[in-house]
Amino acid sequence: MIRLKNITVLIVLLLAGAVVSAQELRVGSYNLRNDNPGDSLDNWKYREKTVAGLIRFHDFEIFGTQEGLKHQLEQLKSDLPGYEYTGVGRDDGKDAGEHSAIFYKTDKFELLDKGDFWLSEDTGKPNKGWDAVLPRICSWGHFKVKDTGFEFYFFNIHFDHVGKIARKESSKLILDKIREFGDDIPAILTGDFNVDQDSPSYKVLHDSDKLSDTYELAALRYGSSGTYNGFKHDSRSDSRIDHIFVTGDFKVEKHGVLTDSYKTDKKELDKLANTGNYPKEIALYATETRLPSDHYPVLVVLGY
Repeated sequence: MIRLKNITVLIVLLLAGAVVSAQELRVGSYNLRNDNPGDSLDNWKYREKTVAGLIRFHDFEIFGTQEGLKHQLEQLKSDLPGYEYTGVGRDDGKDAGEHSAIFYKTDKFELLDKGDFWLSEDTGKPNKGWDAVLPRICSWGHFKVKDTGFEFYFFNIHFDHVGKIARKESSKLILDKIREFGDDIPAILTGDFNVDQDSPSYKVLHDSDKLSDTYELAALRYGSSGTYNGFKHDSRSDSRIDHIFVTGDFKVEKHGVLTDSYKTDKKELDKLANTGNYPKEIALYATETRLPSDHYPVLVVLGY
């Protein structure tokens, strides 16, 4: 009887250990699209609440953002109770210009250290690198999972949209920076790379001995093939320009490109004739389908 009891206790302890060891991180990358008055009905003021709702519903725990201006980030933080962000503006290293900010849940993560560097020959101050047409910045954080003590580095970038040399050199620079932090702590890299999976600058990262594309490693893939939509809900692309790379310390369980949309009433609201095969109590209205950003967010589930 004692022996059977001991065996039962051992099984319970083993199962408990398996649950504890099976830890996950829900990691995202989201180009928010800057607050551009020229976007008309796709302007940030119409999208803000939908963006926040998407993030909360899909339970992004930590995610890199691109293009966010200071006021957008502050509004998003207000819409996301329990989140904080780190990152500075690329134009002055303070508040000016687009950010590559990292948002994270404060009840799950502790920010141990943080920093920013520019994607250029001179990484320490705002400037344009190589053939880039705009200054580009990388923001990073050293995080600890509060419940388990697991530590990792998180890097978030937005590569230049024109400079081919700048994009390739930026990939090399990112790898150098990650190696500077050492091989003993895992790393995650998110961003809008402005190149797809066939680009030389993408391959610098994916073919390295340091990082791999989560799309390629994922046990389950979901959603669109491409990540850019241009606010056109009826368009499609096979080009992934928003990527999440990880070191070999992680197991990639899921990769999703989330194509959530929302509806707005047309200027002239038309009640459609109830001629369908459904209850007469249902009223259908003419609407327009809109997208929360001109990029689809990427969400991955990582085991560690």
